[in-house]
Amino acid sequence: MPKKGGKHTEMGKEMQAQCKRAKVEAACSPSLMSYESPESLFGSLISPIKEEMFFREYWEQKPLLVQRDDPLLAAYYQSLFQLSDLKALCCQGLYYGRDINICRCVNGKKKVLNKEGKVNYMQLKKDFDQKKATVQFHQPQRFKEELWKIQEKLECYFGSLVGSNVYITPQGSQGLPPHYDDVEVFILQLEGEKHWRLYKPTVHLAREYNVESEDRIGNPTHEFVLKPGDLLYFPRGTIHQADTPLGISHSTHVTISTYQNNSWGDFLLDAIPGLVFDTAKEDVVLRTSIPRQLLMQVDIADSTKKLSSILRMLADRLENTRELRSSDMKKDFIMNRLPPCLGNDSDSLTPGGKLPKLDSKIRLQFRDHAIITVEPDQENADEIRKEMVYVYHSLKNRRETHMMGAEDDDASEEGISQTHGLRFPLSYLDALKQIWSNTIVCVKELNLISDEEKENLALALWTECLIEVI
Repeated sequence: MPKKGGKHTEMGKEMQAQCKRAKVEAACSPSLMSYESPESLFGSLISPIKEEMFFREYWEQKPLLVQRDDPLLAAYYQSLFQLSDLKALCCQGLYYGRDINICRCVNGKKKVLNKEGKVNYMQLKKDFDQKKATVQFHQPQRFKEELWKIQEKLECYFGSLVGSNVYITPQGSQGLPPHYDDVEVFILQLEGEKHWRLYKPTVHLAREYNVESEDRIGNPTHEFVLKPGDLLYFPRGTIHQADTPLGISHSTHVTISTYQNNSWGDFLLDAIPGLVFDTAKEDVVLRTSIPRQLLMQVDIADSTKKLSSILRMLADRLENTRELRSSDMKKDFIMNRLPPCLGNDSDSLTPGGKLPKLDSKIRLQFRDHAIITVEPDQENADEIRKEMVYVYHSLKNRRETHMMGAEDDDASEEGISQTHGLRFPLSYLDALKQIWSNTIVCVKELNLISDEEKENLALALWTECLIEVI
C-alpha cells in the first residue's frame, strides 16, 4: 500500500458545506431510484443536487460528494452488488481477465494476482482474505438486473455508452495506485467504507488512463470516507486513490462511467470527412491537385496557408448549410449499448397487435433506442454509390456482451458488433423525421408520394417493433 503522503487533510470548506447541505436536503427527498424516464433516473442518482446545478457547477469541472444518512437508500445500494454475490456468480463460469481481476497496490504499483482460466470461488476468497487483494468485477450489469436498468437509462440520458466495474477491497488494503481515467465517473458505495483521496488533475479532461506517482501529485484536494448510500462524482483526469480502513471488514463500490471518446474532437474526426467529401463534389478548390512532391517534403509549412483557407471555406459552408453528419459514432453507440430493460414487458420486443394500414395512427416506440443516419449505400458496390437512409436500433442487442469488446473468437462469431435496423431510399427521410418528431402520426399523412410507400414504411418499422398502432 502506498504511503499516505503528508498529514491527513481536511475536505475543502466548499465540499464540507455542500455535504452538510446534501445531508439536510436528503432527509426530505425520495430515497430510491426513479425509473420513469432517463431524466428522473439521473435526478434520483445525484439527489438532492439538482440537474441544472450539477451541469453548471460540477460536470467536467470538479468533484461532487453526496453523503446520505438514509438506511433505505443504503439497503438499496447494497442490493446492486455484494461480496456474497460472488459465490453464485463464480458457478456461472467466470474467467480471470475477462470477468474478474485480482489486484493489489504494492509500493505505488498495481500488482495483478490473476490465475489462469476459470475463477474458483474458494481460491478467490483465499486471495481476498489472505493476500488482501481487491476483486475487480467487470461489467456487472451483465448479471445484475438493477444495474442493467440503471445503466440503460443512463445511456438514454447521456447518449453515450455507460460501463461499470465493482471493486471489493478487504480492510487495510488498496487495490489500485493513484491514477486518472478517461471517463466521467460516478461511484456508489454499496457495502462497508472506503477512504478516498482526490488530487488536482495533471491532464484536464484526459483522453487516456494513466498512473501517477505520489511524489508528483502533491497533497489531496479532497479527502473523505464513503459509506453505503453515498455518491461521488469526478471528471475524467481527476487523480484518485482509495483504501478500505482498518476495522471495516471490506468495502464494495460500483463505478459507473461514461463519455469515453465522446468529445468535440472525436465528433469532428467522425463528421469532417463526410463534410469534405460532400464539399469536394461541389467545389473545384477541393478537387485541385496538391503541389508536386508535397508528400515527399519534410516541411510542408508553405502549404499551411492554403489548408487554412480551405478550412475557413469549410467552416463557412457548415455555418450556412448547418449540415454535419455523424455516422460512425452514432453506429458505434447504438450497436454496442444495452437493449431496453423491460422486465415482464419483454413481449413488446416481438411484433404484435394490429398491423399498420393506410388509415392507421402510429407512434414511435423506444425513441431513445433508435437513430436515423444518411450514408452511401452499403449494399451497392458500384463506383458511384447513392445515399440511403438507415434506421439503426439497439432492441436486439445482447446484454451479456455489453462493454465486453470482441476479445475472443467466440465473441466475434456471436456478432457483438452487428448492427440491427432498416435501409430506405433517401426519399423516405422526411417521412422518417415526421415519425421521429411527432407523438402520433397518421400513415396516410406521411411525406411520401404513394400510398404503397407509406404503408410499406409503416409495416417495416412495425416489423422491427419500432412503432405501434394506436
